[in-house]
Amino acid sequence: MAKTGIFHHVGTFLLLAASVLLVITTISAPIINSIPILKVNLANGSDVSFGTFGYCILNVDEDSHDYCSGRHIGYNPANIMTRIENTDFGSASENTSEGLTRVMVLHPVACALSFIAFLLALGSGFIGALFAAFMSALAFIVTIVVMATDFTSFAIIKDHVNKDDTESSAHYSTGMWTCLAAMVCLFLATFVVLFTCCSSRMHKKRESRAGHVEKGYVANGTHTRTKRHFWQRKSRTTTTAAY
Repeated sequence: MAKTGIFHHVGTFLLLAASVLLVITTISAPIINSIPILKVNLANGSDVSFGTFGYCILNVDEDSHDYCSGRHIGYNPANIMTRIENTDFGSASENTSEGLTRVMVLHPVACALSFIAFLLALGSGFIGALFAAFMSALAFIVTIVVMATDFTSFAIIKDHVNKDDTESSAHYSTGMWTCLAAMVCLFLATFVVLFTCCSSRMHKKRESRAGHVEKGYVANGTHTRTKRHFWQRKSRTTTTAAY
């Protein structure tokens, strides 16, 4: 039972870690300028940080000022790069990347689901652990969806920037890797919490059966006679007569 409890604590910690990691992805640029999902190093020395709810252009002047967009669901990263350094995007690529940024609203949704699973895992009991495993699985599915969206949307930007004639370069950054790490934590947490939940249930059933067996014995180890029903006595008499 002690080992099961330790595993449950591990699962609970993984849920907390996933929540924190998803918070980092959620508060990426423009909320925190220095945390991008995709970062573009421009040839002129400035950087563009693309995040969940917008983007920031870092070091836009000699005084190292940053310019950030407003916070809203969905934006057009291809159009931003076209305006900054005339990166050539086809209409299909631009529309796809813009449409997929709307799905990034699932970052805070996955974070909320993960934190709810963490709170449920803190509670004791079979029902709480079972709901925690369910919420963790749901958070895992949402995280997979939004992470696939992130990779697809920003892969378009990354590919065009890196293949352009300019000296700019693009690469995935902190927000992407924290989302990936959160997905791994949620995957492990789901199975760990579910395993400890089922193990605890089986252990209680064994204890219950053992308790019923021990009721036929007194404290000094001698067996006590239990009252037999009339059909049980009849069956025993018939068996004795046969011999």
